[in-house]
Amino acid sequence: MTPNTADIGAILISSRSLDEYRSMFDLSDDDLSRRILDYPAGAAGFTAVVNRLGGDVTACDTAYSDSDAEHLTVVAAAEAERGNRYIRDHAENYDWTFFADPDEHARVRRQAVRDFAEDIRRHPHRYVAGWLPSLPFPDAAFDLVLSSHLLFSYADRLDRTFHLDAIRELMRVARDELRIFPLVESGTSVLCPYLDELLTDLREHGIDGEVVEVDYRFQKGAHHMLVCRRTGFP
Repeated sequence: MTPNTADIGAILISSRSLDEYRSMFDLSDDDLSRRILDYPAGAAGFTAVVNRLGGDVTACDTAYSDSDAEHLTVVAAAEAERGNRYIRDHAENYDWTFFADPDEHARVRRQAVRDFAEDIRRHPHRYVAGWLPSLPFPDAAFDLVLSSHLLFSYADRLDRTFHLDAIRELMRVARDELRIFPLVESGTSVLCPYLDELLTDLREHGIDGEVVEVDYRFQKGAHHMLVCRRTGFP
């Protein structure tokens, strides 16, 4: 998200909306009817809103490990403001297509925090603490796994071996497929430098990876997701 990832500090606990998820991951209504895992879910409103609409989403994140709902809500609100301040200071690095301006970005993220806060208080079982590369779920527990703004986004901190292990683990808990967004490092507009090598590594482990363009436009250059399926999966 920055010209130098150190500028924004620690990995951001983000609070994205259902509409953002639809656009980032090219999610159809049929997709939203599947059993979904969101990792890392952060303080997104996605789990809350989809489940409210009758879906079946589980959120998983390291942030849920040592904080109660009240503390997480406070942290999430502060993180939304931190992210928005950075965006206001670096507005030229963003494509103002999905969001009209930083004010709209702030409104959407604040609403996502409110959705998250209400849901985690009422339905804490939907929010599961977990760490890559070892998640607390059985094999093929979910039809679809979504992962945004960790893998590839922080490739300067998380190396190729971590990415391989993480994707293999996310695929272990996915019955059908895994979608990862975006494929560029934070603050850049170019694909992760070892993406091709990683795709070769994945094929050696029986995983096909396809780079797919999506409609979402916010971080400049970040408009592709990686769709992973097991080799031979239709």
